[in-house]
Amino acid sequence: MKDLLKQLIQARSTPDVGELAAAEVVAAHFGRNGIDSKVDRWDDNRANVTAHVKSNRERPALFFICHLDVVSPGEEPWHHGPFEAQVVDGKIYGRGAVDMKGGTTAAIAAICETLASGVELKGDLFFAATAGEETYSEGVIRLMQNGVALPAPAGIIIPEPTDFAVITAHRGLLWLDIATRGKAVHSSMPKRGINAIMSMKLVLDALEHYDIACEPHPLLGECSLSVNTIAGGQGRNIVPDHCGISVDIRTLPGQNHDAIQCDIERLLTQLRAENPQFDGGLAVDRSVGALETDPDCPFVRTFCSAADVDLTNAIGFTTDAPHLAALGAPIIIYGPGEPNQCHQVNEHISVADLQQGADVFKRVIATFLT
Repeated sequence: MKDLLKQLIQARSTPDVGELAAAEVVAAHFGRNGIDSKVDRWDDNRANVTAHVKSNRERPALFFICHLDVVSPGEEPWHHGPFEAQVVDGKIYGRGAVDMKGGTTAAIAAICETLASGVELKGDLFFAATAGEETYSEGVIRLMQNGVALPAPAGIIIPEPTDFAVITAHRGLLWLDIATRGKAVHSSMPKRGINAIMSMKLVLDALEHYDIACEPHPLLGECSLSVNTIAGGQGRNIVPDHCGISVDIRTLPGQNHDAIQCDIERLLTQLRAENPQFDGGLAVDRSVGALETDPDCPFVRTFCSAADVDLTNAIGFTTDAPHLAALGAPIIIYGPGEPNQCHQVNEHISVADLQQGADVFKRVIATFLT
């Protein structure tokens, strides 16, 4: 299991490299264990990998859905190279060790060890590791568009790092790009132009006092809005004719993203009415709904019993889970690794946590499928 995780880390599946090498590592490991898998490749270096273990289908299927991609290691130096996959003091270091190649490795190990034991499955077992979760969820969207030829699953497990907490709810996200347009002139004559940066100041002032109408969620709290990037201008001696910001909105279950977009568009319309020179608009960059699985449903209760967990929890960040809602099955997020290691310098996972994750997943497979 350690070797598999090391190979996955070394297959540096950052956005500039793609997921193909990591998908081939997974496929090769399944092959060595007598399990057929399929690599779905596109755009030269993008890839999903799937494995489908069939059964007599006396029981509903069980899904494990993972992602192959990782964020870039950043500019800050690492104590251990981000793609060297060094094992030091019982910990495996490397980009993706926690998010989420550790959980992926644990799921693969559990599947392989279960089948190696010779047990007869009474329900199908489906595994997928997809591309682009850290960007635009391209892989899981492609997976869903291509269709999954399986009966309805009893439930879906996403092995993101939760430090073995069972997660049944998380916020959604709505990313907006807002642009203001002006008129460029020499900066010695600013009144002859229209300063797009000053126009954007009107937007920023309005957003600072803007509250998205919603009732707080008992687990997830309130919806949030954050302006996270800004860019504008061409030079010190030119009145800027363009300025853009990115807005990150984290939403709650039941919130309508289209309604939020329309509300902010009305805000821009009001600025236009109050300031004749104002010219601005917005575009949606990404929209992913929130997740909320009934913590008292049979799948969650049975999973919690197998994992020896008493309570379910919620998280503030977003996963690929909402893209799987069309499968009509309860979704749980659960896996080894500390969430605060995600996207951090010197990211690592303990070998003990890796083993515990595999052991729990074996118990879960046995509980639902044998």
